Amino acid sequence: MIPSRNLVIPVVAAAALVAFFLLSSPIPQDPAYHQFADARTLLGVSNFWNVMSNLPLMVIGLWGTLIVFRHHDILCLPGLELAYIVFFTGIILTACGSAYYHLNPANDPLVWDRLPMTIGFAGLFSLILGEFVSPRIGRTVLIPLLLIGIASVEYWAYTETNGHGDLRPYVVVQFLPMMLVPAILLTYKPAIGSTKYFWYMLLFYVLAKLFEFIDGQLYAAGGIISGHSLKHVFAAMASAAVLFALIKRRQVFDGDRVS
Repeated sequence: MIPSRNLVIPVVAAAALVAFFLLSSPIPQDPAYHQFADARTLLGVSNFWNVMSNLPLMVIGLWGTLIVFRHHDILCLPGLELAYIVFFTGIILTACGSAYYHLNPANDPLVWDRLPMTIGFAGLFSLILGEFVSPRIGRTVLIPLLLIGIASVEYWAYTETNGHGDLRPYVVVQFLPMMLVPAILLTYKPAIGSTKYFWYMLLFYVLAKLFEFIDGQLYAAGGIISGHSLKHVFAAMASAAVLFALIKRRQVFDGDRVS
């Protein structure tokens, strides 16, 4: 039986989800979203820096996947290996999907940018729930979160095709977990390792969203790099914080396992 204290996060999430849909109208995709400040073509690659700035994400995703496959028995809580694999695989696929989208920004390729991100968010939220709240909860929610994330993107794509786009499910999938993570970090202690790397992850995530917001202003200020390109770099740094939280455990892990 799951302790009532551990049900607080799911209940809050469900209440926030219901309130969001009751109080908001459908959110169509803004066509201006596809208009990025830095559209330079270099070496024959359109939107070169927005494409190539995904390389750090690819490196972190591959590195993290390799680490988990090689050392999951001493670095991951029992049953959470899959959540880490899903997270880092989502990072790899996000790098590929984002690069593909930025070659020709439009709604259709944007689907292949957003689908991998929902995979990464599902893995991330599952492993945080597993590490801080309960390994069993983390294991249990992974598949449902994956299905919900994928469905949110497919729903948006379907509604856009039919002329009444609605991003609300995708907005929930992306932002609600990241809003709940600080509450989890403040309320629960990690089963192993340190909390600080997850705070770094949140900081870099917020900075990534900030740079996304000032894309044009930053590029206009110097004409060197855009906010969106830096968004990709800071998203990679957020992913790297999770990776280093895992790596540092080799120095403190005492061999005890949490069931």
